[in-house]
Amino acid sequence: MTAHAHRHGPEELCEAGLELYGRALREGAVPEQAAAEVPCVIRAGLLQPDLEDVRRLRPVAPALGLPRLLRGIAEDIALRRQAETRLAEAFEPLLALGSGPASAADTGLITLVSGFERINDAIRQAMLRSCDEVLTIQPGGKRPVSSLALALPKEQELLSRGGRMRTLYQHTTRHDPAVLAHYELLDGDVEVRTLDEVPDRLIVLDRAIAFIPANADRTVAAEVRHPPLVSYLATTFDRLWRLATPMYPEAVSPPALGGVTPRQRAIAALLVEGHTDAVIADRLGMNVRTARVHIAKLAATLGSESRAQLGYLIGQSGILDREG
Repeated sequence: MTAHAHRHGPEELCEAGLELYGRALREGAVPEQAAAEVPCVIRAGLLQPDLEDVRRLRPVAPALGLPRLLRGIAEDIALRRQAETRLAEAFEPLLALGSGPASAADTGLITLVSGFERINDAIRQAMLRSCDEVLTIQPGGKRPVSSLALALPKEQELLSRGGRMRTLYQHTTRHDPAVLAHYELLDGDVEVRTLDEVPDRLIVLDRAIAFIPANADRTVAAEVRHPPLVSYLATTFDRLWRLATPMYPEAVSPPALGGVTPRQRAIAALLVEGHTDAVIADRLGMNVRTARVHIAKLAATLGSESRAQLGYLIGQSGILDREG
């Protein structure tokens, strides 16, 4: 492979370039000649000369390198916004020509968007036009670092315009250092809270636009601009927010009651409803193995020797009647 084969934009990285960058992160540095055939890593600013030995290259921290690569994308977004403005101005005199009776589909109050790329682009464009507030529910466990990094520029831009962010995660996310590091990079009015269970993913922008999944695998999303529906979703978020436990900027840890942790109480509530370990894990955003560890600890705390006895002891203990 030659350097000639790597003529792509600085925001792009080939597989060989990523492998070399990963090697540099693992080993702390790589020889300068190792980057001769993959100049994309140098152009991207991911490898820099070692001040102690110019024949070696040291890696830039991923948390710094990725935002640099995303700047080109942000510039492209700015150009598209300009094109959007020009298109709107061009269509303004034509709107009166099509002002006849419209069907529900023509109103654009609810639009289906298909495909992850198109969904993310629709959310990004809506955030670029927002200036007051973004409310988000993120179900599941850990978020990929790449997803967090992609969200960082548009979130910071909203905060820089004076907006605020409120995000709900499940409790399992409290143990993800990448999520906490992500919010520490943001400068502005940001708060994060967690619940044992949350609904499916939700994004509400300026209480005027909402995005919700439209199928099970989230490959289709509904963009909602219907005022009563958006208001309902925002109110639902507000009520869940009041029940949630603060995580950022100041974390609050609910105390264990009678030796039973808040996580174990949440599992206990699902156990008495008769759910399987797999369902409990899915509802609480954890894997089955972790759920079973919590169940075993709960059983040990209550002195249970069987699954059937555990349900009985949960009822007798009164742990589900206590506030936590």
